Amino acid sequence: MQVVSMTEARNNFKSIFDSVYLNNDEVIVHRKDKENVVIIPFEQYNYMKKREMNYELWNQEEISNIGKIGFNSKSFVDDDEDYSKW
Repeated sequence: MQVVSMTEARNNFKSIFDSVYLNNDEVIVHRKDKENVVIIPFEQYNYMKKREMNYELWNQEEISNIGKIGFNSKSFVDDDEDYSKW
């Protein structure tokens, strides 16, 4: 992983992008008195976004199930067992 200044990134734009694309490098661009940014390969970005979306979907499902108790299986409803003893 490289760390470059904003000026260095501006002056070496093509070589930095080539390094990210060809070598799967990650480059942090340091901006004085501002937040830094990271340049990553597009495939890595896509992978991260897919994981984020999968987590969000899972998290929404978990949140929607808060407070719900029970089973979705009909076998627990259809048998003659008295579950109140449990």
